Amino acid sequence: MEKFTYDGVTFDAHKIATENGSILLIQASHGMLGCGYFAVETADKIGDALAIVSGVKNYDDMVHAAVKKVSLAAAQRGVTVGMTGGEALLKLR
Repeated sequence: MEKFTYDGVTFDAHKIATENGSILLIQASHGMLGCGYFAVETADKIGDALAIVSGVKNYDDMVHAAVKKVSLAAAQRGVTVGMTGGEALLKLR
């Protein structure tokens, strides 16, 4: 686990190297911002707040990328498709 700061707020960040890339996740107090490796459908089944960005290689890419998918719990916290990953994280803190 690493610490990642965005807009003055510090989040827990996780990077798992795979044979062909990396799995990226930034964890806020009330939800997560994940790379395209994660499935919103799974988050919906267990009630987790999750926003997905894709085409990212690092945490900085994640906060600047547009959110592509949003779980129901994340939507209830105001996260919407099209906002940046950074905006989503701030809603999930």
